[in-house]
Amino acid sequence: MLHTQQIEELITVVSSLDRPSLLRQFQEYPANFPIDFTSDFLDHQPMERLRHLFLALCLHCQRMPELAAGETIVA
Repeated sequence: MLHTQQIEELITVVSSLDRPSLLRQFQEYPANFPIDFTSDFLDHQPMERLRHLFLALCLHCQRMPELAAGETIVA
């Protein structure tokens, strides 16, 4: 279970991801259920909706995303 500080960190991480990094997270996130968003659906979503969906996914799974070395984030 994520603690309050981890949830705050999660929100910060998700809000700082750029579009390519966020889309990669949807493809590679180790969820405990199938993530069946199509590439076409994800490609046509605004950034705020993608962030909202990914945050909800992380909160549901109670797992922080793993960032790749050199993950691009928006400052």
